[in-house]
Amino acid sequence: MSYGRDGLNGSYTNGYGNQQLPARYEEAYQNEQPPGARRARRAGGYGGFVNEEGGNSAPQNGNLNFAGQDPYNAPPVPTWRREIRNRDESDDRRRVAARNPEFGDGPGARQIEGVVQHIREKWDFLSKDECIPVHVALLLEDKSSLGRGNDYEDFQRTSDALHRGLKQIVNENHQGFNSSIGTFHKIQASIQTSQERVRTLKSALSDAKLNLTVAKPEMKGLSTTSQNFDEMLQTFAQIEKVQALPEQLDAQISDKHFITAVEVLQDALRLIRNPNLEDLGALADLRSYLGSQESSLTDILLEELHDHLYLKSPYCQSRWKTYTPSSGDLLNSDIDMSNVATGTRPLYRFLTGLTVSIPMVDDASRNPEEDNFEYIHMILEALNKMGGLDVAVERMAQRLPIELFAVVEKTNQEVDHRHPAHLRTGQASDRTSCLFHLGKTEANDLVLNDLLYTLYSKFEAIAEGHRAVHEVITGIIEREGIRKSSALTGGFKELWKLLQSEMRSLLHDYLATDGNNALYSKRDSLNLSMNIFQKNPRDKQKRVFKLGEMDKKSTILNQEQEELDKILLASVPGLVNKSHNRSTTNSSSDRRVTYESRAVGHQLLVEPNVFNISVLLPPSLSFLQHLKDTVPPDSDIAVSTLTAFLDDFLVNIFHPQLDDTITELCTQIFIDTSSFQQDPQWAERSRMPIFVGASRLLQLVKAFCRLLDNIPQDQALSQLVVSQLEGYHKACASWYRSMVSRPDSEDNNRLKLAATKVREGSALAAVVKSIWDGDNSDRDRLMQEEVKMVIAQTKESNFDPLDIIADRRSGTALCLLYSTMQWLTNQLEELRVVTKSDKGEKGAGQNSKATRWTMVSAANMRDDDQPIKLSMTEEAVAPFDNILALFRELAVTALLTLHMDIRYGISFMMGQVLEGPFVLSQPINEPDPSILRLNADLLAFDDTMTSHLAEKEYGFMTAGLGLLLDSFLMMNTANIKVMNLNGCGRMQLNILVLQQNLKSVESDVMLRKSAQFFEYFQQGSKAVVEKAKSNKGSDLDLNEDEMKTLIELCYSEALNSAQRDISAQAKRAMQEDLLVITESMWSS
Repeated sequence: MSYGRDGLNGSYTNGYGNQQLPARYEEAYQNEQPPGARRARRAGGYGGFVNEEGGNSAPQNGNLNFAGQDPYNAPPVPTWRREIRNRDESDDRRRVAARNPEFGDGPGARQIEGVVQHIREKWDFLSKDECIPVHVALLLEDKSSLGRGNDYEDFQRTSDALHRGLKQIVNENHQGFNSSIGTFHKIQASIQTSQERVRTLKSALSDAKLNLTVAKPEMKGLSTTSQNFDEMLQTFAQIEKVQALPEQLDAQISDKHFITAVEVLQDALRLIRNPNLEDLGALADLRSYLGSQESSLTDILLEELHDHLYLKSPYCQSRWKTYTPSSGDLLNSDIDMSNVATGTRPLYRFLTGLTVSIPMVDDASRNPEEDNFEYIHMILEALNKMGGLDVAVERMAQRLPIELFAVVEKTNQEVDHRHPAHLRTGQASDRTSCLFHLGKTEANDLVLNDLLYTLYSKFEAIAEGHRAVHEVITGIIEREGIRKSSALTGGFKELWKLLQSEMRSLLHDYLATDGNNALYSKRDSLNLSMNIFQKNPRDKQKRVFKLGEMDKKSTILNQEQEELDKILLASVPGLVNKSHNRSTTNSSSDRRVTYESRAVGHQLLVEPNVFNISVLLPPSLSFLQHLKDTVPPDSDIAVSTLTAFLDDFLVNIFHPQLDDTITELCTQIFIDTSSFQQDPQWAERSRMPIFVGASRLLQLVKAFCRLLDNIPQDQALSQLVVSQLEGYHKACASWYRSMVSRPDSEDNNRLKLAATKVREGSALAAVVKSIWDGDNSDRDRLMQEEVKMVIAQTKESNFDPLDIIADRRSGTALCLLYSTMQWLTNQLEELRVVTKSDKGEKGAGQNSKATRWTMVSAANMRDDDQPIKLSMTEEAVAPFDNILALFRELAVTALLTLHMDIRYGISFMMGQVLEGPFVLSQPINEPDPSILRLNADLLAFDDTMTSHLAEKEYGFMTAGLGLLLDSFLMMNTANIKVMNLNGCGRMQLNILVLQQNLKSVESDVMLRKSAQFFEYFQQGSKAVVEKAKSNKGSDLDLNEDEMKTLIELCYSEALNSAQRDISAQAKRAMQEDLLVITESMWSS
């Protein structure tokens, strides 16, 4: 079937040609012929189909209805087709749409789908490629069983339905068709234009080819000129690039991205040193500027490196800690080596992530100074890029001593500001208190701890920085293939040498004492500086004027500063901000570090003292232990010998210094005149008063023991204590001799009587010693024996007043000596600890150190709350025990001397009392003056004994005094030549007064026998004889000699009468009475 139109088979005019296009496609069919009319045949098509009867076979309304009976008398649809249509029509259309999605969703599309379906079912052969229209027409004309003439109406209806569907699709999509037609025309015009251009280009290429084959000389000149212009343009581009590089360089330096800055500088130098730019005079200033920037950048890099190595940068504050009393060890605590692999410390994290095999790339997105070690790595990489790594290492080695000195000096000043001098020196005002506080106070210990812990914390941070430098330089050497030398990698070893020197200097400065006034020189200078009325010499280490102290708000100063900053910024960019930062961070107390100041040394914050070793040693040992973890493994430093210098210092310097200091301090104690005076603060140390010197000596010994607890045991030091105790014993023994020597003796060679008896070990001294050492069961017998010996010695020798320790001061001194020796012995016994001796140490020799000083860890130092002990071996404890025995012996000697001297004194005084006279003309109601002196002496003696001796010693001193007085009176009444009743009354008064006074010394004392003796005298000789006869003398409680003495004394006045008869009668009567007494006693 063909529905051709004019122009369809001619030239392509899209169906319209040059005529106007109808508005709608349906208008093309408005002039169709009525049904039944024949259509003329036209070229390339067929006319309409006319049935045999001459009617039109097409339906009247032009609609093909497949739903049911055709309303236009169309033949009925076949039965099988009606059954299909009876189904849900909508479902059928959906299935068809699903199978044929290419037709769309519109009404025309759905109609076309139905027609196509019908064609496929009934007229499928028409859709084949082998379909021949003539053959189809013949089949439709043939109404036989072989033809399709009976289906002609169906064929015509199908054709009409197809036309209507296509028409409706065109109506639905005419806008798209119209657009595509316009677009097609544009595309066609573009193709035609392109074809014209291609023809033009082809012609131009042909002409160019022809022209190129012809030689033209003027082209050579043009080519040369063009090349020159190109070179000039390249030169101008290079000049512009070089001129922009300084600004980039300054920006990178200001941001401290030094690797990028080095790359920019090297690019600038490479460009400006290009031969094309060498002859340009306009670049001379820029060339000199970039040349100076090379050295300036090197200086900046070195300054930044030193700022981060020696903790000058504010970004380094977190790498070290300031000491606080509550923190204890700010080396804060020992690092657990199990955490090293996990990177607990920043250094370990840096070393774990360090990769030097690849050159470092600058990261512009972050602040390079946040990580100190990465910043150091960046600086070293930048120096290596500049080829100045060896110069940098050399400069670091040159500045290392000055930088370390500056760190120590700055730390010293910081600690000095935190602990003002007047607070450190105000606790001990005089030299004596300072000496026997051993120069150590809590304030001084706090200052030293603050100084050492803070300084060693900085030293550890500096060592970590140098470890990072060592590792980076080693990695760069391996990466660059440079020959490894100690000049590049020996920096850490030089640092260790200088750290040793600084530590040795600190220990020496705060331990060494030169001269007798070494402990006080610093304190005296500080006290002088606090005296506002005294002219003080100026400290020549301090500057009189400092630029940092000027008025920074001055207009003139600000103008000059701005001009200077402009000059520096133009010549050396990057240093201006750096100088400003430094000026703000440096304190006003910072001193300028020079070689001269290093020669002078550091200011001492506390006075030097060997006992400071207990404060100095723990942080030093802790620092050395921490340093072992920082030493590079490939350095020339043996970690095992890291503390050898400290061992050498302590053994060869500290030990002799300690020996000299202890000896000097003890000598001052021995020779000090106040050492043998009573300690005003004895109640804080002892139950009884003691010598000042003993309390000072014990403080010294305890301080020495505390010091020994902080260092390994050394028997030489223990022997030093024994030797000083021996010296004190000699001093006390010498002082004892001075107390008991006769004033008229030369060189204290002649001692007083009691001291002589004790020294010679006389029988009396042995008895007195037995009383002191014995028990109470045999005490009375020994006391009676002692009294007899004292009285016998009194009779045998004439007493000299110089043989008696008469003054109270000497008695008090002997009491103090006894109490001091006993107290000191007890205190020293509490310190005594015996340890097992190391047998192998004896064979090690003097030069080898079997026990290293630094084997004592800082954590094992003695705590202040622990008891103080003096550890000695079994061999060394024997001399110590011997000196304690000497102390006890001296104490007993003093006690026995005082005990015997009191009794000798009483005997001497009573001997004066018995000298009379006892023949008195009238009664006297006052005791003898000698009795009054004796009573006063006894009361003073009692007061001294009570306040200076314990109860046991007091009892020993006072026991038996009443027995001595009573026995002395009874045994020495024969010395009374003449006595009358008035004399007897005075004697009785003397006894009564003496007895009452003795009761305050010795309780329940009674001079019964002597009082009764003189009472018998008052009764007369006859009464005595009668009592002797009646009871054979038992009532008298007198022995024969005493009764005879009494009878003789009763007749003494008559015997000495001037009248001879009275004297003769008295003599005969006395003989008779003596005879009666003798007979009475013999008969009993």
